[in-house]
Amino acid sequence: MVGVLQAVAECDLREQEWAMLIRRTAVGDQMALGELYDETSHSVYGLALRILGDPVEAEEVSLGVYEQVWRQAAEYDSQRSRPLVWLMMLTRSRAIDRLRALGRQRQRQEPLDSTMTFLSPLLDPEEDAITAERRRLVQTALASLSPEQREAIELAYFEGLSQSEIAQRLQQPLGTIKTRMRLGMMKLRDRLLPLREALQS
Repeated sequence: MVGVLQAVAECDLREQEWAMLIRRTAVGDQMALGELYDETSHSVYGLALRILGDPVEAEEVSLGVYEQVWRQAAEYDSQRSRPLVWLMMLTRSRAIDRLRALGRQRQRQEPLDSTMTFLSPLLDPEEDAITAERRRLVQTALASLSPEQREAIELAYFEGLSQSEIAQRLQQPLGTIKTRMRLGMMKLRDRLLPLREALQS
């Protein structure tokens, strides 16, 4: 547990730096936006690519995310979310919008836990260790889900489908899908509680 707490503290420092870059961007500092891009763009691009499956589309979405950051940096609230979480939410939203605009309806082929490979920048061995520990915790939590729970959660997250759309896609009753997702999310929350507590301490 000491190793996890130390890793979280080191991640906190990096996230504080990113929050400062966002604040500087909010007052028109283009260099700050450039630094933020250099530090986080591989994570943003990774998520966009994971959702879209097309490098060109993922690159366009990534650039759009940083244009949005430039316009909306003043709206970022560090009390509500960490910088990387905020960037991932922007990315996911834009990527799903692009996916829908392109009319793509595709089945995911990789498991949900594969996304952990881009959630944190891998800049040095220390950062590798932090990321590996977080990945291990998340993979353990995901392994506790039933295949049906994982499938429903993956469709909601990666394709942005509503519960009704998931029920239609899987040809299952809506109530069944709601129950799977609710139980799956409760299980994930319980399994990831130690990580959440460490992040909040």
